[in-house]
Amino acid sequence: MLMPTVRRFSDTGSRWTVEDPDTLADRIRAHARHMTSAAGRAAREAEGVGAGAEEDRRASAFLGAALSSAEQVAAIFTTARPGRDRLVCSPAHYVIGPYAAAVAVGLLDRSALTEYGTDGSPVEAIGSERSPVVDYTCGSPGQGLSAAAGYALADRIHGRDARTFTLMCEEETAEGQVWEAARFTADHGLCNVTVVLDAPSAPAAPTAGTTPDPLAAPWRSFGWRTAQVDGHDPTAVREALAAALRETDGPTAVICRTSPGRRPEDGRHAGDGRQPGDGHA
Repeated sequence: MLMPTVRRFSDTGSRWTVEDPDTLADRIRAHARHMTSAAGRAAREAEGVGAGAEEDRRASAFLGAALSSAEQVAAIFTTARPGRDRLVCSPAHYVIGPYAAAVAVGLLDRSALTEYGTDGSPVEAIGSERSPVVDYTCGSPGQGLSAAAGYALADRIHGRDARTFTLMCEEETAEGQVWEAARFTADHGLCNVTVVLDAPSAPAAPTAGTTPDPLAAPWRSFGWRTAQVDGHDPTAVREALAAALRETDGPTAVICRTSPGRRPEDGRHAGDGRQPGDGHA
């Protein structure tokens, strides 16, 4: 089994380019489908890379995370500075999206498509401390923002020009540790932290004069700036991230409303049964 070099977002020497973020989002969906599908399992078997039925079932269940967050991950890869900025993937099962993006831009070998979720592979279905691509991921939900705040504070102390993007999911907002970290981040004015929150079950943002948005209101109460966007609109997500990076007073949470039923066929490249080319997007 090929054990790919653990190359992470912020590692010196990490390089990639994104020519078309929309195409990258499509490739994320296509690769994630391959990683979790029967075709992916057949390829693993042909290469002698085995995974048990339970591992295959669990890996397939994580496809929805990639379909829901594809545009968000593509926007982060487009906005981040390779070899300098960091990516924290708070929910460990969401790591499939960064894996797929990394294959598309050439940061991770294509063998990851067949080794995902297999015994002994660092390309684990549930991310861990040895997972490639992301700088940090968590087994238990709700811990990623604490790590991001630690990175950001350390960068300030050491005078490093670095930003930390934190991919989170809506379910994590039920964890108390999230709000402890949110308060810490805002109290210390860590404007170099940006949360990208995948919210697949949230209703549309309330219009002016209606009741407060239940997702945005807690962040604002802790001193965060918030932006609420269609998480499947790549332009909207990128513009929200760009605005967050211009903030100098504190952190920003970008709340992305998405569909958990987003299908691979919704992408331009994902429905034709072929794998898009890689190396750049």
